[in-house]
Amino acid sequence: MKAIKLTKETICGLGVEPRKFPEFAVGDAIAISQWVTEGSKKRIQIFQGDVIGMHKNGASSTFTVRKIGANNIAVERIYPFYSPSIEAIEIVKQGDVRRAKLYYVRNRVGKAARIKERVMTKEARALLAQKHAAAKESAVPTVEAKNDQQ
Repeated sequence: MKAIKLTKETICGLGVEPRKFPEFAVGDAIAISQWVTEGSKKRIQIFQGDVIGMHKNGASSTFTVRKIGANNIAVERIYPFYSPSIEAIEIVKQGDVRRAKLYYVRNRVGKAARIKERVMTKEARALLAQKHAAAKESAVPTVEAKNDQQ
């Protein structure tokens, strides 16, 4: 019997299903809706903070979110991008940064820890809205397309 040879790209792509999350980047403030199990009950909890790092490694892609919690205590969470516990991601505001990793924010306190917001013109915002609408239309299969496949 001949062994099946898999390429590195094939191995990285195993178990990866397309997620319908908006495209976010480092520096953006996002709100993550996550399923939490408490005893026998399941509920959705929202964690809102700034993205300070992303690791794009196929099925093991992760992103790190940092927020300032109660009593000015910082909380960081590392989320797997393809985790089934993440219900939805919403972009609160887009950041204007020059770095791929914002780990220096850990040493900042107060106003120095803020990330500058990216200001968009009306034309750029309208163009972005059209892009998101087109992406949603192509991502959602229609009933006719499902019937054609069967």
